[in-house]
Amino acid sequence: MPVRNAIWKVGAEPQPLGEGRLPSERTLEDMIVSAPSILSDEWMLIGRQEQTGTGGIIDLLAIAPDGTLVLIELKRARTPREVVAQALDYACWVETLKAEDIAAAYARFRPGRNLSDDFEARFGYPLDEDTLNDSHQIVVVAASLDSSTERIVQYLNARDIPINVLFFQVFDNAGEQLLCRTWMIDPGETQVNVAAAGRGDKEPWNGEFYASFGHGQGRDWEEARQYGFISGGGGTWYSNTLSLLGTGDRVWVKAPGYGFVGAGEVTGPRQSINEFRIDGRPAIEVLSGAHYHREHADDPDRCEYFVPVKWLQTLPLDQAIDEIGLFGNQNTVCKPRTPKWRTTVERLKQALPRHDDATT
Repeated sequence: MPVRNAIWKVGAEPQPLGEGRLPSERTLEDMIVSAPSILSDEWMLIGRQEQTGTGGIIDLLAIAPDGTLVLIELKRARTPREVVAQALDYACWVETLKAEDIAAAYARFRPGRNLSDDFEARFGYPLDEDTLNDSHQIVVVAASLDSSTERIVQYLNARDIPINVLFFQVFDNAGEQLLCRTWMIDPGETQVNVAAAGRGDKEPWNGEFYASFGHGQGRDWEEARQYGFISGGGGTWYSNTLSLLGTGDRVWVKAPGYGFVGAGEVTGPRQSINEFRIDGRPAIEVLSGAHYHREHADDPDRCEYFVPVKWLQTLPLDQAIDEIGLFGNQNTVCKPRTPKWRTTVERLKQALPRHDDATT
């Protein structure tokens, strides 16, 4: 069913706003470049009108915190089915880009700037060239899609091909124009598919989760060990994937920059910092080792979210398991499907022999 919105003026007699049109779709592209949060405040634009080398031109190119590339195509004058097919064709080219190609695209987009430096300034940690463009996603920006094209997008996404549609509508209001946006698919669902769609061989998921715990990036590992939790926040990109975890799930935790630091069993659902309790007390009152984004405690998009964990075995940061070849990912939680994950879990079970014990 096509996604549409309506807006009314608030009053005793609500008045609907009439739907309008932008002067051109180039106007929308200019707006996105000026204010990238129109798309997402968790991506960084790195390219515009980038030539693919096969005769095509990508409207916009962005990068996510985990080094995933985001290919953004505006519908313009093409039919919905054409723009989806074109985006898939462009994705074949994006998949071939190496680190130096991506850096060159950014240099064309932001002359005189350095991608690695700006990435670290934007996200707070270095760009890992080993995982840069390990996967990518497609975003189609359109005012509307026909039902057939929506079914195609849903079909692809359901089969772990990360593609989404951002619908936009324009409303006229007393000589001004208002822009409204709506995602076709929950961006968190697409993000999960991106995390599972890296390059290389795939194999069935082994049923065990990976978690990234950013010690020193707003949270404290020693408190997580003591009180039994993992967490993520500062934006929906960091907190959405915590919803993948269910009671009884096994999770292996890595502290980026240190190594793997624990194995645990999930004991409850994701909760915000205002909801999460530690020994019956609000977590926001108990935790003092880091800020846990408490300044955003009342913002559901930016606040810290927690998942309670019964630790089976944990390690202090100075004993973290950090070896060449072990799996890593910037997503807070993911369901890896690569041989590297299987071998990583096998190694961790040797290094953490109490991974099946209810002890720390």
